[in-house]
Amino acid sequence: MQTSVLEKYCDARLPWYTIYPTVAQFSTVVGAEACEKWLQRLPVNESVSLYFHVPFCRSICWYCGFARSITRRDSPILEYLAVLRKEIELVGAQVPQRLPVSDVHFGGGTPTLIEPAQFGALMELLRRRFAVSKTAAIAVEIDPRTFTLATSEALAAAGVNRASLGVQSFDPIVQKAINRVQSEAQTERAVEMLRQHGVIRINFDLIYGLPNQTVQSCVQTATTAVAMRPDRLAVFGYAHVPSFKKNQRLIDEATLPDSPARAEQAAAMANTLIAAGYRQIGLDHFALPDDELTLAQKAGRLRRNSLGYSADTCHKVIGFGPSAIGRLGDGYVQNEVEAGSYSDQINARRLATAKGYCLSLEDRVRAAIIERLMCDFEVDVPAICITHGFDPVPFLGSPERLAMLAEDGIVEVAKGFIRVRQEHRFLTRAVAAAFDAYLGAPLC
Repeated sequence: MQTSVLEKYCDARLPWYTIYPTVAQFSTVVGAEACEKWLQRLPVNESVSLYFHVPFCRSICWYCGFARSITRRDSPILEYLAVLRKEIELVGAQVPQRLPVSDVHFGGGTPTLIEPAQFGALMELLRRRFAVSKTAAIAVEIDPRTFTLATSEALAAAGVNRASLGVQSFDPIVQKAINRVQSEAQTERAVEMLRQHGVIRINFDLIYGLPNQTVQSCVQTATTAVAMRPDRLAVFGYAHVPSFKKNQRLIDEATLPDSPARAEQAAAMANTLIAAGYRQIGLDHFALPDDELTLAQKAGRLRRNSLGYSADTCHKVIGFGPSAIGRLGDGYVQNEVEAGSYSDQINARRLATAKGYCLSLEDRVRAAIIERLMCDFEVDVPAICITHGFDPVPFLGSPERLAMLAEDGIVEVAKGFIRVRQEHRFLTRAVAAAFDAYLGAPLC
């Protein structure tokens, strides 16, 4: 890819558009009272997804950009679980009784730091408060370095059927530079334990753009991962924002690859995975031909949510735990980010909503356009506008940014139908940004 094009569109600075509007637009005007009303309005006959944020890790990874807390003790986790149970009860009291659930995801942090018996009890409570479908997708994020046989058995007993393993890189030099030393054997052992206990749907998370990373080491990491044959792989670009994440200041910026090198690394990993039989899903996911993501992409129903690409058909998500984001019918809500503030609110028998966003009709139209671009690399703007009863002229009537993208050969535009050119899909976020009403920064 041409260096000039990469520099012009400043793709690394743009939102990932997992949701729209982005969290930057959330406001404290939307709080616990609004969240309570929105929960009460959820249709009793529509399935929802549940997301649980477990913010604990045993050690800090210097690249991490998530809300988390480092603890060597179990007592903070037990205290958190007690609060989380109260939040489940509080939310359960607001939503229609036994609201149907088709998707559950435990993210972190490291959810598998929860003791096996405690995890089982948590799932029992969920099933009492919600009508969790027998076919529900129940996923848990795992750190192979702390994963145990007992935890593997507990996950299977609780009905977990998908595990997402944090790998990032198998290169020891890169691992040392990000303070996450994790052997190939540790990862392989975790995969074997999961499969032996019936948790056969396995995801790997990999990252490019890390310190001391090279194209060769990226290819080697992808090749090593392929040998374990996970069903899916997410290949993310490292976002270096030390002004927001203090732990990233421990990374030597001189060892980070520049934009052209990052693009080369991403392409090399993609080519390695595709050659191994994986299908590319959207910008950064890869899946085997029979995986739900691949089937969703073929059917044109691939979704984009806070976790990335998804085959989940639910339009509503209830978030639990500090910093968790929910997507309810009327808009977005986010819990208190700081664990202490979150606990204080729940212990006071109040929902922990700290801020949120009330969606307008125009927001919904723009969100639909952006989601299709991010999922399909093409979108019929007039068709989406007509579906929502919205005039497409406001979107295509002042197309300065879109015209620039077309002039530079990034997209093809014909009568409102927009397609990102194959060779420029790496810049899809820049195309999506053309429909972001809140993105004030000009092109570089």
